[in-house]
Amino acid sequence: MGFTQCLASHSAILMEGALAERLKREFHLSPDPHVAWAGMLDRPEGATALEALWVGYMKTARRYGLPFLAATPTRRATRERMLAAGRKDTLIQEHVDFLRSVRDRYADGLEMYIGGLLGCRGDAYTGAGALPEEEARVFHAWQVDLFRAAGADFLYAGIMPTLPEAAGMARAMSDSGLPYIISFTIERSGRLIDGTTLADAICLIDAITVRNPACYMANCVHPTIVREALLQPWNDTDQVRARFQGVQANTSPLPYAALDGAADLQCSDPADFSEEMVRLLEIAGIRIFGGCCGTDNRHMEHLARRLGSSAM
Repeated sequence: MGFTQCLASHSAILMEGALAERLKREFHLSPDPHVAWAGMLDRPEGATALEALWVGYMKTARRYGLPFLAATPTRRATRERMLAAGRKDTLIQEHVDFLRSVRDRYADGLEMYIGGLLGCRGDAYTGAGALPEEEARVFHAWQVDLFRAAGADFLYAGIMPTLPEAAGMARAMSDSGLPYIISFTIERSGRLIDGTTLADAICLIDAITVRNPACYMANCVHPTIVREALLQPWNDTDQVRARFQGVQANTSPLPYAALDGAADLQCSDPADFSEEMVRLLEIAGIRIFGGCCGTDNRHMEHLARRLGSSAM
């Protein structure tokens, strides 16, 4: 079964929980100044930590009979950043190969798909430095092509704050022939950081792409904020209900400005987190449930248990 068939045939899919925050706080690792967490494979301790995090999440998904999605930590591994760091473009291939090796060694019957993670050029939480649509298409096509050559199962655009750059990236992903997900940075108002409503963003990207995204998501956001965003009247559309299918959530409802770079980890009770996630099913056709800042194995265990029981 391929990724597209998985999305169509399962009512609940588990996506990985936090990587970056856990690498920093539990393993005391630091991101590369240019390519951020894509630099983890440079160090044996980085590769060991990544493997441990993924294996923990994989075991949880297998325990509750859920398909599992994992994505390479390559949001900042763009061409300009890799050139600035003096790196070869083999970094993308190395990350896909490494995650594939983890799957080969530990999946043990688990249905698992490998995503190639891309991100905006500038600041995901303010939109500063965002690209216009055509420039974004060209800029992101380089990384898209590398993921296609590396054999990623799907592409994943994470925390996209502005419509023009998300649209340009979507066009590049559409051209690749790979299934792909566009995930937005959204606020309580039901809008992206640039003020575009979620409904308008979905409508426009679906209209301009030859191959539409497999679905849309939000990530690095608390489920209660997603709930408020979806309940805004301008997002009360059949298209939003049908096409918005995933959340990779924080455990804290604090705004982005308070969370970004916070000295202390903002966390919440795992049971409360999982209940807030499952409540989203009341208003949207969510299929992909994952974790972001503040989540760990406890949160994903509670969430997977709740999803597994709901699917029975």
